[in-house]
Amino acid sequence: MGGQYYGGQGMQVPQPTSAQSPSQNFPGQLPVEESYIENILRLNKGKVATVYMTFENNREWNAKVFKGIIEAAGRDHLVISDPQTGMRYLLPMIYLDYITFDEEIEYEYPFGAGAPSVSYSPR
Repeated sequence: MGGQYYGGQGMQVPQPTSAQSPSQNFPGQLPVEESYIENILRLNKGKVATVYMTFENNREWNAKVFKGIIEAAGRDHLVISDPQTGMRYLLPMIYLDYITFDEEIEYEYPFGAGAPSVSYSPR
């Protein structure tokens, strides 16, 4: 296993080998490496969602539920709007527990549509 030498301390950090298996994709579905939450939320833009979040160390409320229409989604956030009040919420994904929908959700791109998905390089 090869490694890269760091600093004068004699520490050698192993580098990963490329013995990864090919990703498995299923026809019509998001490729495995593109099935991030924000891509799935983008496919469901305009639908009503119930968003469950937990905010640790908060004295007023530890958990909170938001219900609204999905407006946008990014790598680290979700934007929803409450149709009854007109209030818009920018919700950090770091606090996201899960999301429910009262209707079927989209997980596949429409045939022939350009994929508005995002792929990220590993951290």
